[in-house]
Amino acid sequence: MTISVVLSFRNEEGVLPELIRRVVGVLSKEPEDYEIIFVNDDSNDRSLELLMAARAENPKMKIVNTSRRFGMVECILAGIEYATGDAIIYLDTDLQDPPEVIPELLEKWRDGADVVYTVRTKRKGENPLKMWLTRQAYRVIGSVSEVDLPVEAGNFRLINRKIRDHLLQLDEVEPYLRGLVRWIGFRQEPVYYEREARFAGTCHVPLLGIGPAREFILGVTSFSTVPIFLIFLLGFFTSALSLGGLFIIGLSGVMGGISGQATLITLLLFLWGLLMFAIGFVGIYVARVYKDVRGRPRYIVKDTIGFDD
Repeated sequence: MTISVVLSFRNEEGVLPELIRRVVGVLSKEPEDYEIIFVNDDSNDRSLELLMAARAENPKMKIVNTSRRFGMVECILAGIEYATGDAIIYLDTDLQDPPEVIPELLEKWRDGADVVYTVRTKRKGENPLKMWLTRQAYRVIGSVSEVDLPVEAGNFRLINRKIRDHLLQLDEVEPYLRGLVRWIGFRQEPVYYEREARFAGTCHVPLLGIGPAREFILGVTSFSTVPIFLIFLLGFFTSALSLGGLFIIGLSGVMGGISGQATLITLLLFLWGLLMFAIGFVGIYVARVYKDVRGRPRYIVKDTIGFDD
């Protein structure tokens, strides 16, 4: 039996030595053999140099280098594809997800769980506003999703070989990974833990960056068509309301009252804004279909190190 740990990273030279020490320390105490797969998302610091030095001391560490920057989730999937383990664990490289939780995941896997996901009971060192917005976003995604998506369950989890094979069959270009694993089903068990503050460096997902917004949109549009139906209903009732408003404005003009020109302009602007919103939201779904139809790979691997040993 083998355990694979997948770590996607970009420019983490300040974290890697401590990360390696703690992950190896945890895995070396488990009865199964292990491999650690680092997926390098086109780093331009000393990360790769540090990994090569560490690999010289421990050949169980393997490296996948991508041809350019593809993103964290895409690199996790690349690592999962190269993983040979019976159990595959993936987690963030910034040590906010403590490797010391791994034995709890393995214990539930040994007891028969196909997926072991983690739920954060506390998040240390995080911006309170960011955390509040994140929780609300998770709640919105969960409320409209066709599958049950637990709040505060992130991308720190264990999957077995069966789940890995099903996951790699899904060809979505912009995968919402935590949702896809949940959608696959089978026996899924939680582990609760406190998320730590970042060990070193700066956060790669700023509050006002495009990343959180993109993740939210992917979460909503990956597992729900509810927004399209809401837009349809909103458009229907707004149109009915607008017709009533136009009738009142026209009646006011006939009776010699206020012409209602300003009101009419305001109403038209409101309807225009609503129309643009609706077109934009539906356009997101169309864009996702377009990206999937093109059939481009989610990532391209430049080279690998350690897989032929």
